[in-house]
Amino acid sequence: QVQLVESGGGLVQTGGSLRLSCVASGRDFENYGLGWFRERPGKEHEFVGAISWREEKVYRLSSMKGRVTISRDNAKKTVFLQMNNLTPEDTAVYRCAATTYSIPTSYVNDYDSWGQGTQVTVSS
Repeated sequence: QVQLVESGGGLVQTGGSLRLSCVASGRDFENYGLGWFRERPGKEHEFVGAISWREEKVYRLSSMKGRVTISRDNAKKTVFLQMNNLTPEDTAVYRCAATTYSIPTSYVNDYDSWGQGTQVTVSS
């Protein structure tokens, strides 16, 4: 198993940017795929993006198309989520998750370990 801790959230104005970080601890970090999800009030989990151990990437959230980039630094055991041109609709708790699947996956059930999340609030 791997432990995940997110950071980088906060309050930002519409049009601003944030870079979220997820630091992992545990063995064989390079063998895990990492995904980002978000939880908006009253909504189910939404998949934001994922990156495999060999840095294959997948994005599915159309509302964030072109505004989000996922990356990882294996030496630092960290995955990043860069978000640009934020809107109030992006307000949510953003969580990272780890999977042993070798390909990037958008399915919640494919992920075994989850961080506690970091709050992102975008003001009008």
